[in-house]
Amino acid sequence: MNLFDVYPLFDVNIVKGKGCHVWDDQGNEYLDLYGGHAVISIGHAHPHYVESISRQVATLGFYSNSVINKLQQQLAERLGKACGYDDYSLFLINSGAEANENALKLASFHTGRTRVISFSKAFHGRTSLAVEATDNPKIIAPINANGHITYLPLNDIEAMQKELAKGDVCAVIIEGIQGVGGIKIPTTEFLQALREACTQYGTILILDEIQSGYGRTGKFFAHQHSGIRPDIITVAKGIGNGFPMAGVLISPLFQPVYGQLGTTFGGNHLACSAALAVLDVFEQEHLVENAARVGTFLLEELKKIKGIKEVRGKGLMIGLEFDEPIKELRLRLLHEQHVFTGASGTNVLRLLPPLCLSMEEAKEFINRLNKVL
Repeated sequence: MNLFDVYPLFDVNIVKGKGCHVWDDQGNEYLDLYGGHAVISIGHAHPHYVESISRQVATLGFYSNSVINKLQQQLAERLGKACGYDDYSLFLINSGAEANENALKLASFHTGRTRVISFSKAFHGRTSLAVEATDNPKIIAPINANGHITYLPLNDIEAMQKELAKGDVCAVIIEGIQGVGGIKIPTTEFLQALREACTQYGTILILDEIQSGYGRTGKFFAHQHSGIRPDIITVAKGIGNGFPMAGVLISPLFQPVYGQLGTTFGGNHLACSAALAVLDVFEQEHLVENAARVGTFLLEELKKIKGIKEVRGKGLMIGLEFDEPIKELRLRLLHEQHVFTGASGTNVLRLLPPLCLSMEEAKEFINRLNKVL
C-alpha cells in the first residue's frame, strides 16, 4: 500500500527535536521557525512533557468518556485560570476542525438558525461545515457546498453590520489572526463592533484561536488584545504540543444537554496529561510573556530589512510579505541556512516558532534570513 499523495514534501526526513531545533536522518540541525504549523508550543521533547506523558501512558492511556476522568476536570480548571475564562465550560475533542464543527453546531442548536458569516481568506478546517466556512473553493467538495456561508471582507464594519441586521445569522466565525490567509489581523475597532452587533442581533460570536491562541501573540488569546469576550472559543494546535487535541470554550450562555455533543477519543487520559504538562511549562517558564518579548524584538528587527514589502503580526505569529513569490526563498532558507519556515499563499513567509524561542535564536534567524535576501 502507498500513501495517498496529497502533500508536496520537502526532501528532508526529520527524526529528532529539542527546543527550537530539529535534526534530519543525516545529522543536519535546523532552526525551527514554524513549529509544525504552530503546534509545538513549549518546544520539541521538553523533559517535563516527556516525563508526564510517559508516566501517564504507563499507567492508563485511554478510557472512554463514560467514566469520571479527573484529568479533564484538572485541565478545565487550570485552563480557565490561565486564559481568564474560568466561568466558561470546556468540551474536549481531537482537532481544530472538530472544534469548529462543534462550535457551529452549538450555535445552531442555540439560535435555531443556519446562516454563518465567515471572512475573506478565512481557514477553519477541512471537515463538513468547517471547510464550507473556509474561503478556498479548491478544498470544498460539492457535498460540503451547502449554501450556509456568507463571506465578508475582513475589517469592513459596515458590511458586517448590514448582514447581521437581517436577523438570520446563526454565528460569525472569525480567526484571532488569520494564519493561512496571510497573517491578516482583525482591528480592535472591528472586533469590538462585531461583538456589539452579535449581541444586538442574537448571533453567536465564535473566535477561532486554533493557530493564533495559546499564548502565541503574547496574550493567551489574540482577541484579548481587543478587549472582547466571544461566546465560544476554539483551540487546538499548541494545546498538546504535538499530541492531537482540541477544545471548545463555551460561555455560560449555553446549557449542556446529555448526548448533544460527543467524542470517542477527545479528552482521553494521555491527551489531558499532555495538555496539563503544557500549562505547567507555560507557568514555570513564562512562555506567554516570552512570546510577547521575543516577538516584539523580531517584528521590530524584521521591519528594518530591505526587500520585505510588509511585516505583520503579534508576538510569535508573524508574516513577511514580499513582492515576488517566496517558494525559492523558503527552499534556500531550508537547504542553505537550515531554517524551517511556513508560507501563506504565494508571497507571504509565515513564522510560527515554539514559544520558547530565545532572543539569541531570534537573532540567529535574522542573520540567516539576511544571507538569502
